[in-house]
Amino acid sequence: MGGNNFNGRGRSNTEEVKRTPIELTDENYVDQAKCVIQRLIDKYNKENILTTSKIRKLLSMISDMYTKAKRLKGSELNSDLVSKVQYLKMHTIYEAGREQIKSKAKGEEKKRSVRNFIEEAQLIEQIDNIGSDREKFILFCHYMEALVAYRKYLVEGDE
Repeated sequence: MGGNNFNGRGRSNTEEVKRTPIELTDENYVDQAKCVIQRLIDKYNKENILTTSKIRKLLSMISDMYTKAKRLKGSELNSDLVSKVQYLKMHTIYEAGREQIKSKAKGEEKKRSVRNFIEEAQLIEQIDNIGSDREKFILFCHYMEALVAYRKYLVEGDE
């Protein structure tokens, strides 16, 4: 199973190697988010990009965690927040798989908008990068907010 392909299907290892890792910093996370949404638009057209409400669903999972992390003293997340970060990872993967199951059940062509978003934004890799680092988690939260903002801004006609 490749590191960038969270379910082991659909990509060869040579494709995974070609993808440039997104390295988030306080100075670049907004530009990185803009580039992710623009690449999704370029690859899949605006009609096939996940809705802002689907991104917000993922973002809503982290809002309480963000508040708790901001209040922590020190540079490490406590064990409760580390566990919640792992749950966020599992839920993110589940959302991508759930979308595929629904598409198959309805006999529709698989759009995979959630999965495309997760892979293009490298959310699983970003979550893995957090570990127990408080500042990395806060930066990840800001990145998610920027993704929502650019999704809303660059794709007209959203719900």
